Amino acid sequence: MPLTSNRIRERLHTAAADASAVATLHRSGVIDLTRPDRVLWTARSNRRYGPQATLIMKAAKEFPDAPALVDERGVLTYRELDKQSNALANALLARGLRPGSVIGVLARDHRGLVLTISAAGRAGLRLAMMNTGFARPQFAEVAVREKVRAVLHDEEFTDLLSALPADLPRLLTWTDSAPTVSLGTPTIDGLIASAGTELPAPPERPGGFIILTSGTTGLPKGAPRTSLSPVTSAMFVDRIPFPRRGTVLIASPIFHSTGFATWTIAAALANQVVTMRRFDAETTLATLAAHRAEMLVAVPTMLNRILALGTEVLARYDLSALRVIAVAGSAVSPELSERIQDAFGEVLYNLYGSTEVAICSVAQPAELRLAPGTVGRPPVTAQVALFDDNDRRIERPLVKGRIFARTAAPFEGYTDGRTKQIIDGYMSTGDMGHFDRHGLLHVDGRDDDMIVSGGENVYPLEVENLLAALPGVHDAAVVGVPDGDFGKRLRAVIVAAPGSSLDAHAVKDHVRAHLARYKVPRDVIFLDELPRNATGKVVRRTLEKLDLA
Repeated sequence: MPLTSNRIRERLHTAAADASAVATLHRSGVIDLTRPDRVLWTARSNRRYGPQATLIMKAAKEFPDAPALVDERGVLTYRELDKQSNALANALLARGLRPGSVIGVLARDHRGLVLTISAAGRAGLRLAMMNTGFARPQFAEVAVREKVRAVLHDEEFTDLLSALPADLPRLLTWTDSAPTVSLGTPTIDGLIASAGTELPAPPERPGGFIILTSGTTGLPKGAPRTSLSPVTSAMFVDRIPFPRRGTVLIASPIFHSTGFATWTIAAALANQVVTMRRFDAETTLATLAAHRAEMLVAVPTMLNRILALGTEVLARYDLSALRVIAVAGSAVSPELSERIQDAFGEVLYNLYGSTEVAICSVAQPAELRLAPGTVGRPPVTAQVALFDDNDRRIERPLVKGRIFARTAAPFEGYTDGRTKQIIDGYMSTGDMGHFDRHGLLHVDGRDDDMIVSGGENVYPLEVENLLAALPGVHDAAVVGVPDGDFGKRLRAVIVAAPGSSLDAHAVKDHVRAHLARYKVPRDVIFLDELPRNATGKVVRRTLEKLDLA
């Protein structure tokens, strides 16, 4: 088929973007173009074993004695991480698992999870990253749907596996009480100790991995990635100054997109990655200070809890080494954006993307000062477009539309066979948004969160952001619920700050003073805490079902 002028332009644009991405990778230190032998080796290994295994191998070749991972059990160097990954891969293959088989991992952030990720790539196994917030029925349904052939899990999640067939192999990635290991279930430590440390023969094709969507409105969908373009890493390092051979504290769960991607980039730059099995606000500050960490990866609710400690507690810890706070997973309100930078300086980077499109926009500190809450601009190789309800592209600023993106990490379709809408090569993110007059992207809410109340379109996120700035509000969420008169009405769920005397009338008056009347919540409910999943996102279906009585 002859090439049209549009296709020629598209190919030229892609070639230029790829060249720019390679330059970005060199500038950031992910690759070294002055050592083409290393670049070729990395590319060849990536095609065989996938990026997560390859980047640990690369760091082990170049900086074998550099610290790779810190958890509650101590420090692993890149050499140790590499050798133990090989041993675990060999042990998994020896237990009858074959390249291409799916294994599930249900683990918090620690060496057991990282070793499983790396070993799966070396063995050619497809890894399903399970959510630590699963209930038993959810976990069982996802495991069946993804055709999981073995589960590697932390001891604390043993009960979740009771709904699975008894003969499904189980391996422990972490034990809280070594002398009483659960009924003789093998541990990965035992497997590693019993296996050879040579690199397994390369599989016919990389196993890849499956990252699950958040599942805040239903059963999480599986988004597989069999392979990734070598330039995918450029989307992260283009607008975020990752440290090189420094220290990165990842508080976000690694089983989800943000933690997984930032851990991968941190390893590519031979950083020491500090992990935490459970988040605690003051412990995070103490850990940042103790390790002189240059980068923190977190979700907004974590930062909100850190700021809630107050200035006196924050002042106890020396965070002068901190250069980057990378935040993603849910919306950062303008009010939270300002408070973070007031407390920690111009270090905030707001990432926007999804499990399906990876990262498609990043706001840098100066942009967040100019337009608090913005998600910024697309990084190299990424493009963002807005489309109206008739699939026509929106070019004007300040006009809301559906957000679509095209990136270097193409979506392969969900594991249940469904996919996302695509227009002119751009994939739907599922969000509504607009560009401001500076060309910065703003997310206005999920397209399926919009409600029609009395004939008016309302986006709950707009009301949420307003309530977040109301004195006396510690946390807030707004959802739409059925209404006999108006079709839908807004429900505001508030977590009051300690000592606050805020009541429902004050909440409604505040919204009425700033927004149109139809955006005032009819219901205002006060809770001690909002229901959130392991990635910090509000579980909205729980709020929609609250019993007002």
